[in-house]
Amino acid sequence: MTSVLITGCSSGIGAATAADLAANGYTVYATARRPETLKELADKGCRTLALDVTDEGSMAAAVAAVEDAEGSVGVLVNNAGYSQSGAIESIPLDDIRRQFETNVFGLIRMSQLVLPGMRKAGKGRIVNIGSMGGKLTFPGGGSYHATKHAVEAISDAMRFEVQGFGVQVVLIEPGLITTEFAHAAVASTDSLNDGPYADFNAKVGAVTAGIYESRLAGLVGGGPDAVAEVIRKAIKSKHPKARYTVTPSATLGILQRQLTPDRLWDLMMRTQFPVPKSG
Repeated sequence: MTSVLITGCSSGIGAATAADLAANGYTVYATARRPETLKELADKGCRTLALDVTDEGSMAAAVAAVEDAEGSVGVLVNNAGYSQSGAIESIPLDDIRRQFETNVFGLIRMSQLVLPGMRKAGKGRIVNIGSMGGKLTFPGGGSYHATKHAVEAISDAMRFEVQGFGVQVVLIEPGLITTEFAHAAVASTDSLNDGPYADFNAKVGAVTAGIYESRLAGLVGGGPDAVAEVIRKAIKSKHPKARYTVTPSATLGILQRQLTPDRLWDLMMRTQFPVPKSG
């Protein structure tokens, strides 16, 4: 029975994935910064651990706990992450650093911590949760999109680097997923309500909320269970694909960006977002 260590399981994709894998016979170690948020997953058969991907001691302790019990981490699902919106100039640099610590550096460090055990075992799988936002960028989303572009590059490099040790790296690219994720993105613009980008940031928040609450989200988006199902497929497959898109919005959005010249893309964005400028 394969052991799976998942980061960021307090809600959303992480919680859905932990529950899904436990129901399908995997030994699941569900983790979160606040382990008290994991009671429902414990009731569903998950083993729970405290894990903060911005804290070295916390990460090392969680990996050691799984290795002590299982010999090595069979699968690492790097899910922990959050969205932050607003014009780049208007976001405090410490906030951008914090987002990279969670979305990028935590993912890298967790991978570094599990890989020695996987190499020793001669097998293992690392599943990185990226986003269609790693392939395209919306105005006001530069900070978040930058982290997901980084996850794309890291996944592509690692996939080549560790395959000779029997370790496979898979990237998941969700599109519109209806979770608390969108609320965090909208809330992040609340404090950016003055200065030259005030109107723009407010519009970014409104557009983001509107997209996730629209009928379109129901047609081309999906819930966290849709991502969990694809993650299970990526884990179960003997020869997994390098990347899996989830929901029609991801497939269509990535294709549209690939086919659209930059100037035309910018013109399209102007139909949704105001261009910040002097009054």
